[in-house]
Amino acid sequence: MGARKKLMAERLKAEKKVTAIAKLNDCPTSPRKMRLVADVIRGVEVNRALDILKYSKKAASGRLEKLLKSAINNWEAKNEGQNVDQANLYVKEIFVNQGRTLKRMRPAPRGQAGRIRKRSNHVTVVVDSKIDEQTEE
Repeated sequence: MGARKKLMAERLKAEKKVTAIAKLNDCPTSPRKMRLVADVIRGVEVNRALDILKYSKKAASGRLEKLLKSAINNWEAKNEGQNVDQANLYVKEIFVNQGRTLKRMRPAPRGQAGRIRKRSNHVTVVVDSKIDEQTEE
């Protein structure tokens, strides 16, 4: 391994120690509907994001709220000595990818069949603290 590659790998390992990741796979909601809710909380402080999700009318917000709490708990497990309120956590990344699509048939007029696509998605949430970024710079 070259020197630059080794330095880059060490830097990425150090970043992974600070951030916490939570994933939700095969969530039975269409990716488009989930992205509408995910876009609202991207880059927002964690407590504010939880409030936004709690009072949102969208069905996807309940699943995202549970996933965000999981990411916070993962962060607490990695950083045992730090408090969540003092760490100034925020949603660093959140992205929604398309999962598998179940194809079903529904009867249509004149003996035909209409196709129904039941979509699913994969959601990934990355939580990080703003204090660490400010001290590095």
